[in-house]
Amino acid sequence: MVMGEPRREEYKIQSFDAATQQLLKTALKDPGAVDLEKVANVIVDHSLQDCVFSKEAGRMCYAIIQAESKQAGQSVFRRGLLNRLQQEYQAREQLRARSLRGWVCYVTFICNIFDYLRVNNMPMMALVNPVYDCLFRLAQPDSLSKEEEVDCLVLQLHRVGEQLEKMNGQRMDELFVLIRDGFLLPTCLSSLAQLLLLEIIEFRAAGWKTTPAAHKYYYSEVSD
Repeated sequence: MVMGEPRREEYKIQSFDAATQQLLKTALKDPGAVDLEKVANVIVDHSLQDCVFSKEAGRMCYAIIQAESKQAGQSVFRRGLLNRLQQEYQAREQLRARSLRGWVCYVTFICNIFDYLRVNNMPMMALVNPVYDCLFRLAQPDSLSKEEEVDCLVLQLHRVGEQLEKMNGQRMDELFVLIRDGFLLPTCLSSLAQLLLLEIIEFRAAGWKTTPAAHKYYYSEVSD
């Protein structure tokens, strides 16, 4: 980071109103001075509305958790965050029915949190099945007919697929059965959705890595 540049967490705060910006900046610097449960709710609410923010909010959450731990040795923020994630998870079908964009933002956010939050340097076990359940929902036929959801599924598997497989390989096998079935029975898949599904199948088969040949093929196809 160049001297004088804002930290990435602070840069992302610019999308909030002035009062909320101040709340989040204080949470990052002096977490004991603010209502951390309110902070958790603000971050979740904004993540469900702003898909760009939902992709990066995990970094901010991690920074607040670290700051709170150093200052007070407590986990009020993490507890509030996980409670909200659970509430939204339990109402995920209603969320999807109400707002496809909000649902995609939620899946992006929970995967982002799973990617960043650690307990003893390991991913949080409490999030493994909820994340899997969300990805399974994205792999259902009615979701595979929507490019937004296919794109979300593939992006999140690129991000956390390898970690998830280490935590529960059997569920990843089951998820990829659904994905392969969806690819092989393309009754309502767009050509882009088919391409994305094939790419993620090959990505996992290559040990969660993209070979140079695959990268050239898929990304030239997508750009075309």
